[in-house]
Amino acid sequence: MDLATVIGLVLSFGLVVAAILTGGSLITFISIPSALIVLGGTIGATLVNYPLSYVIGVIGVIKNTFFSSIDTPASIIERFKDYANRARREGILSLEPLIKEIDDEYMKKGLQLTVDGLEPQVIQEILETEISYLEERHELGAGVVAIMGTMAPAMGMIGIVIGLVQMLQTMSDPSTIGPAMAVALLTTLYGAILANLVFNPMAGKLKARSKEEILIREMILEGILAISKGENPRIIEEKLNSFLPPKDRAASD
Repeated sequence: MDLATVIGLVLSFGLVVAAILTGGSLITFISIPSALIVLGGTIGATLVNYPLSYVIGVIGVIKNTFFSSIDTPASIIERFKDYANRARREGILSLEPLIKEIDDEYMKKGLQLTVDGLEPQVIQEILETEISYLEERHELGAGVVAIMGTMAPAMGMIGIVIGLVQMLQTMSDPSTIGPAMAVALLTTLYGAILANLVFNPMAGKLKARSKEEILIREMILEGILAISKGENPRIIEEKLNSFLPPKDRAASD
């Protein structure tokens, strides 16, 4: 689990609630009409922008902000050092029994192509295509969440207009002015909270996750190609180390 995401949400919402409680009751800030305007409007506008399957899939996309199963660069380097040494000692076919134990489908596919004897150029083309389409899928998922972050404040503005219209229509009855104004202000508040504490930060986290996963896949691609070319394990290690910042390279040596 990504503690940064959990801590960020708890901290941000906790401080907002604490600020509300210091000045009054939390019930004052609960409005069903405002929630319907913001949530309903945001979901509806997102459905206009993207097909239904994309919007439904956003649930799984958001899950990636809380959980990550990406291997660390150091573990990738250690695994390829082992694969390279084994291939050098016993031949490339000695890697075939190991393929079944690999959880990463991308690495499994790359090693299988290598064991099958495909040319390095062909392997590179296949695996680079995988990376390209992975990047597109990630951009799409982050884009859905980002558009929700854009629409939520816009729905808040619509709530202001609705509240003001209701207020102006009933100016003769002072008792109705307060509820109408509350709908206007709370809708704006809900939109701002959803956009700035939930959707936009999650879109940013998804983009960061995408960069991490693409980096790992590029390292795997480089390692696969090096093994397919029969390169020295030490050279493979140095090549993979070049993907890391200098401060992280010593830990992987």
